[in-house]
Amino acid sequence: MKSALVTGGSRGIGRAVCLELTKMGYAVIINYLSNEEKAKEVKAMIEQQGGTAFLLPFDVADSEAVDKALLGWETDYPDYPIEILVNNAGSRKDNLMIFMDNEDWHSIIAMHLHGFFYVTRRVLKNMLIRRYGRIVNVVSLSGLKGLPGQTNYSAAKAGIIGATKALAQEVARKNVTVNAVAPGIIHTDMTSDLDETQLKSLIPMNRFGTAEEVASIVAFLASKQASYITGEVISVNGGLYT
Repeated sequence: MKSALVTGGSRGIGRAVCLELTKMGYAVIINYLSNEEKAKEVKAMIEQQGGTAFLLPFDVADSEAVDKALLGWETDYPDYPIEILVNNAGSRKDNLMIFMDNEDWHSIIAMHLHGFFYVTRRVLKNMLIRRYGRIVNVVSLSGLKGLPGQTNYSAAKAGIIGATKALAQEVARKNVTVNAVAPGIIHTDMTSDLDETQLKSLIPMNRFGTAEEVASIVAFLASKQASYITGEVISVNGGLYT
């Protein structure tokens, strides 16, 4: 049975992506770092829909943990090759650069940019051997235009956008596509600290987006219908570009 790995799949956009990929007939591998309770909830939701789900905890920023977990998966579940990888794991540690400490810079770069590298490199090998794969990276409006107070987050997401475009050219002949989805301000626990009343006035559609709206674009890019799309960044932001 074909499978899809979603990093940071226990909440927010990741959870919505897991549920959407279930509808496409994929067994979903739910990666998480520490929120086992929420990951189990997503697994139960998938199974209630008649789908198949697995839990695979590991820290995407730890290269040894990534290799160990994915080698274990390949050994234990040889009949569930990973056809789809959604790099979604992430967090924010916002601050003006002048007040940002080293840990806040390094931890965000590690989780997002290093995490993309470690997980993608490991999963990509079998995609190339099988000559099929879909890699979708969840980036951000912050990586496209930069946002004050988010130099660490903006740098990490911009780096993934550049890597998306480069990797897409490396693997296109092997029938592996690499794309990114750049959400704007989306209703998730990552944005629960934001002032919605103030911010939605900046958005032409005058509202925050939903995780399900982002997940539908991720699912499209992961589908066979998107087989001639690679190296692209699709924004889901209600018209908020400047």
